[in-house]
Amino acid sequence: MKKISDIIGKFMAIIVLMVAIIALFIPKTCLWIDTGWINYLLMVVMFGMGLTLKIEDFVIVFKRPKDIIIGCVAQFTIMPLLAFGLGKIFGLEAGLMAGVILVGTCPGGTSSNVITYLSKGDVALSVGMTSVNTLLAPFLTPAITYLLLRTTVSVDVLGMFLSIIKVVIIPISLGFVINKIWGKHTEKISDVLPLVSVLAITLIVASVVSHNSERILETGVIVFVVVILHNVFGYLAGYLLGMLLKLPLGKKKALAIEIGMQNSGLATSLAQTAFPNLMMVTVPGAIFSVWHNISGALLANVLRVIKSKDN
Repeated sequence: MKKISDIIGKFMAIIVLMVAIIALFIPKTCLWIDTGWINYLLMVVMFGMGLTLKIEDFVIVFKRPKDIIIGCVAQFTIMPLLAFGLGKIFGLEAGLMAGVILVGTCPGGTSSNVITYLSKGDVALSVGMTSVNTLLAPFLTPAITYLLLRTTVSVDVLGMFLSIIKVVIIPISLGFVINKIWGKHTEKISDVLPLVSVLAITLIVASVVSHNSERILETGVIVFVVVILHNVFGYLAGYLLGMLLKLPLGKKKALAIEIGMQNSGLATSLAQTAFPNLMMVTVPGAIFSVWHNISGALLANVLRVIKSKDN
């Protein structure tokens, strides 16, 4: 089972991409995956994240508070502002604009820790930033989304807050507590967690893409261009910030990856809660889910080369 999980984890980007293409061009194959399942699937991913967390992962917050603060401030300023700017430049309609901004205001994705590891970056910092940013998300994600969209559409701030608590905080906390109490037992199932997470993420992407295939195809290339630029500019901004602050190479890598890779599954979930009447709002999150896994794998290869040159 561990070998199967490792193989699937290694080829996650390809698996998600293939499923997304099938869901986009042959939507009937994936319409059986109800969009109402998205919250539950995301809860499974977050629970799995909680099972991998330990007290030591939060010690870094007190040992290296400056690094964590830099990561948090960068996460909740760079990506939201990039999303807003790109949305305005490309003249996105209300639904797509809201979807892109939701991606930008969400915390870093859990896969950022894996990509940081593959990039030979500062994994402890990556885990610390992801954990803290996720805990801050119930407050900052609704607040920033409201600030950026209040003049455009109605934002259900309370609904977003409660949804993040239910879908993210409670499952992570439950997983963390179970790991703390029954750590020896959770270690035995940790090998299959990548398999479960990839399956859940793949089902989320398949559901959103298949149910919105016509809308995605109608938008043409614009939404794809915006999503790709949002992700790539996030990587670049994070790395340049690390250079500006003269951080060690490992920290630069962790910062770039944490900022560029978003919890787009959460953005897709929140889109249904906060903007139930907006068309297209779930599309950017679905596309980002596919793209950032591909770009993250490519980035890991590039950053590994930088590391080897420094050595």
